[in-house]
Amino acid sequence: DYLIEQIGGKSAPAVGWALGMERVLELLKEQDVAVPDAAADVYAVVPDASQLPQVMVQLQRLRALGVSVQMHAPTAGGEGMGSMKSQFKKADASGARFALVFGADEMARGAVTVKPLREALEQTERLLAELPAWAATLQSPR
Repeated sequence: DYLIEQIGGKSAPAVGWALGMERVLELLKEQDVAVPDAAADVYAVVPDASQLPQVMVQLQRLRALGVSVQMHAPTAGGEGMGSMKSQFKKADASGARFALVFGADEMARGAVTVKPLREALEQTERLLAELPAWAATLQSPR
């Protein structure tokens, strides 16, 4: 009851409850309940932080089309995104099917490079203007 007051707020009655995710997952395993794959469909690789505003618009478009997206967070102050090598390592570790490379050259052409991470497919370049036509090809079979 006194937590809000202890952190500087007005005195307010309260109740709390918590359950660790690890415990929930263990309970699901015990019940033989299939746990859905949490891997994103795509992992956005952004070599240049100055491209972030344009990239975020495209990622929102993808999400609106049902594609799950993950991205490497920029360093403190938003100065850098990390090296391409480190971003690709994170993309691979994420379990995503594809990496989308939003390089300066691609963005200047209104395109993105689609690099398969799990399947032996060719790397391609796709036009962002045609995103609704090809976005579904990025989704993992569910």
